[in-house]
Amino acid sequence: MSEATVPFRGHRTWYQVVGERPSDGKLPLLVVNGGPGCPHDYLQDLAELADESGRQVVFYDQLGCGRSDRPDDPALWVMETFVNEVTAVRDALGLHQVHLFGHSWGTQVALEYALGRPEGLVSLVLASPLANAPAYEAEARRLKESLPVEVREVLDHHEAQGTTGDPAYEAAGMEFYRRWLCRLDPWPAHLLRSFTDWREDVYAAMWGAEWNITGNLKDWDVTPRLGELDLPVLITSGRHDITTPTTVRPIADGIQGAEWVVFEQSAHLASAEEPEHYRQVLESFLTMVEGR
Repeated sequence: MSEATVPFRGHRTWYQVVGERPSDGKLPLLVVNGGPGCPHDYLQDLAELADESGRQVVFYDQLGCGRSDRPDDPALWVMETFVNEVTAVRDALGLHQVHLFGHSWGTQVALEYALGRPEGLVSLVLASPLANAPAYEAEARRLKESLPVEVREVLDHHEAQGTTGDPAYEAAGMEFYRRWLCRLDPWPAHLLRSFTDWREDVYAAMWGAEWNITGNLKDWDVTPRLGELDLPVLITSGRHDITTPTTVRPIADGIQGAEWVVFEQSAHLASAEEPEHYRQVLESFLTMVEGR
């Protein structure tokens, strides 16, 4: 395992490489985590691929969070920044041929990046993906409406008052996340590290709340462009996922030849909720792609 930083936009992006670059044709997996404004830690279960399969795995903390620089510059918090950051990491690490893994918000970045047709992108893994922010918002609102009345009232009250930093609001929000983000009890330490180190101002600038998108991604939609993708794509989601089948189905249908696997015991974090099974499915797909 090694870690360092790469220069990006006048700042530094931190990365971690797990495993050696093998000589048997296995290509690195570059991981783009969810957020925005969230460190990568919660996806660390994927690091086991290095020991189990001999595959190098590369993580990084997106600019503004985690171990990367945290500039106070609202102009940076736009999609272009994070798409360009993928290029910066690839170039700095010499990832000439690579599999790209995106989770949640990371699938938005990965889709935008892949639609740019970069050279050497061998496959795309979209974990709990979305391609249409308004459609995602509608489903998240539907899930929110299924919460107990007293929980919804707390959420609605604090959102109306602009007091979403109140502990009561945060506790009510956890009722949502325990159902559709991660169903493990207790939550694993690596998830808690990410969740408690979230950069709230970055998230607010780009997103808002799961069910109330007020940031600059509120109208984001690449669904009409999914047919442009011409590389192998694996889609994964959980049976109890925030990204419901209504959210994921248009992506699976829109990408020719895409494979969609649903993890029955998982919500939004299948790689942490069913880690061994998840890595088996992921490695099988990557190996299949390399064998073509």
